[in-house]
Amino acid sequence: VQLQASGGGLVQAGGSLKLSCTASGRTFSDYGMGWFRQAPGKEREFVASISIIDGTTAYAASVKGRFTITRDNAKRTVYLQMNGLKTEDTAAYFCAADRWSTAQEMARQLTSNIDYWGQGTQVTVSS
Repeated sequence: VQLQASGGGLVQAGGSLKLSCTASGRTFSDYGMGWFRQAPGKEREFVASISIIDGTTAYAASVKGRFTITRDNAKRTVYLQMNGLKTEDTAAYFCAADRWSTAQEMARQLTSNIDYWGQGTQVTVSS
């Protein structure tokens, strides 16, 4: 699976951005999809995930109520709508695919066990 992420940028605190991740290669419906982020000097952390089969979702506590993950199976694309952005949301955001994982399983998955990663897209939130 190849993952192509886009949509990052510079935004003021309180603003919004929408990230996209398009998958190619293997059967899209076999994979749970998610977003992780990594700030300088910090470990990569879970942000949000979605089960491809039934659309159930999971969110990190720090983004719940502000971020929304959705998917369009026909376009093989997963989106992350980010509203109410805070300076602490500044990070490189990575799209991920993990075979057969539900949203909850992906939320608990070790990053070293994730099957596929996209390239990062930088999100910078200024105060």
